[in-house]
Amino acid sequence: MKTLDLKKQFKYLYQPSAKKIETVQVPNLQFAMIDGAIEKGSEPGKSPMFAEATQALYGVSYTLKFMLKKRKTNVIDYPVMALEGLWWVEDGAFDIAVKDNWFYTLMIMQPEVIVKEIFEEAREQVRKKKGESEALNKIRLAHFEEGLCVQTMHIGPYATEPATIDRMRAFMQENGLKDNVGTNGKHHEIYLSDPRKAAPEKMKTVLRHPVISA
Repeated sequence: MKTLDLKKQFKYLYQPSAKKIETVQVPNLQFAMIDGAIEKGSEPGKSPMFAEATQALYGVSYTLKFMLKKRKTNVIDYPVMALEGLWWVEDGAFDIAVKDNWFYTLMIMQPEVIVKEIFEEAREQVRKKKGESEALNKIRLAHFEEGLCVQTMHIGPYATEPATIDRMRAFMQENGLKDNVGTNGKHHEIYLSDPRKAAPEKMKTVLRHPVISA
């Protein structure tokens, strides 16, 4: 059995220090992705469509993992990677306190060994097991290259992210960089803790913003 140690290979992207802000060049990576929007009057933790999208994304990702691990030849094992979210608004400014105008792309990184045919087979397996769903039909396999970014590990609840983002923007200013979120880039969160289980003050979320030279 061949093992792909994705968490070790991409540790620099998924386990940054909480004590410092850093620049990172994010390469072209493959993801299972799904787009959506938070319903009016709702928020991510209460949105039925967001929950359905997350469930479908994990369903396909774990099915892919076990398909490759259980096949008879060229057996490959790898970890299912963390859930990630790209967030943006199409009208006005992005405000962490106002959640019902947010658009999102949820995604989970997939190894390059996953090709379209394998991906579609996994989708069909999930469909047979869980039934038809709009979210399952909307998931796609695609590449995403984020390029030059500034990132750090945020420790604490999502509501305290603005203070960490202020630190990131101060770092950008000191280093001749400009935050590209709201122009062409999107606010990026990588969820390393389960909010249903972790104490809010101990939650870990990677925050990443694409940047350009100021």
